Amino acid sequence: MAHSVEMLGQECFDLKNKAIAHLHDYSFMDEIPTIDYSLLFSKDHNERAKSLEHLGKACQDFGCFYLINGVEERVVEGALKGISDYFELTNQEERSEYLKKNSMDRIRWYLRSDAGENRENIKIVTHPEYHCPSKPDSCKDAIGEYLKGMHEVELGLAKAISTTLGYEETYIEKEFKLEAGFDVATLNLYPPSLQSKGSTGLAEHTDPGFLVSLIQDVNGGLQVLSHQGNWITVNIPRNTIFIGIGDHLEILTNGKYKSHIHQVILDNNEVKRISMATLHGPSLDTLVAPAPGFINDSHPPTYRGMTYKESLELNGFDEIDVQSSLIQLQMPLFLISCMIIVNKLVDIVNIIIKYYLCDGITLYVHFLVQFNPI
Repeated sequence: MAHSVEMLGQECFDLKNKAIAHLHDYSFMDEIPTIDYSLLFSKDHNERAKSLEHLGKACQDFGCFYLINGVEERVVEGALKGISDYFELTNQEERSEYLKKNSMDRIRWYLRSDAGENRENIKIVTHPEYHCPSKPDSCKDAIGEYLKGMHEVELGLAKAISTTLGYEETYIEKEFKLEAGFDVATLNLYPPSLQSKGSTGLAEHTDPGFLVSLIQDVNGGLQVLSHQGNWITVNIPRNTIFIGIGDHLEILTNGKYKSHIHQVILDNNEVKRISMATLHGPSLDTLVAPAPGFINDSHPPTYRGMTYKESLELNGFDEIDVQSSLIQLQMPLFLISCMIIVNKLVDIVNIIIKYYLCDGITLYVHFLVQFNPI
């Protein structure tokens, strides 16, 4: 349905007011926060500081947020139309051209219809080199324009999130080598519930990488698990991009900012749903491990270090599959507990040594004073 200029203007005004209101009120723990991208770089020092504080809380308490004033609405709408055109103007036989050929595929088509997953999708590597089906003509250019804009937003968010962590703006960009980052976009077509073979569109999971960004044509089915343990229905407002924390930011921060668990449920979907999720990752050769600044005696490293490429292939998948291996990268709980206990024992031993050493020195000085022949 077409939206009038007045309606769109009011929606944008309401979203901006919502983002500003969130800066002053963080009591609604089951409502996904809204972040105004423009406020993160405001020239007003106080406004920028409040917005960055809000971003930090959103990352730590939710692992996701709605982003407004990032990529232009015209560009987002164009990308969604390009995705729709791809599924409507091509048939499954044409799309099956992109079935798996080898491990280095840069475009790959998938079709699942069973109790565990109901969707058709095509994955494309979009960075550092952009790949996209050549047909229809409207698809490649429209999606490419959106991804170019989203890459700039990704770099901006990297600066802002680095700041919330107490580091210089370029910290995450350098740690992940984002200029050569490995990004994969998934173009999804979810059927209405009446045509699905089960209620699950996509089972609960996390995503690898730095961040995941999501745009969609209609709301329906996406849910995120809050860090408080509640499933929250994601209703993305118009002209808004959903942003989620990826596994590798969780690893880098040693669990300070956790990757968000999400799923797609089709029970109430009356119409098909188009979406595009883009996983923005480090470069394939980047070794990602808990950074020293997030490790101390009470918080030993809880993840194994591994290159991004190795982590994507850890469970037998290919790079383009971008499947999570977060569970496999987590240190066993008993080992973490042992490290904490050992650190505490070392602290105790050091205290004992210091105490007796100081006591011994005191006795020795006292002896010298008492028996000094001079």
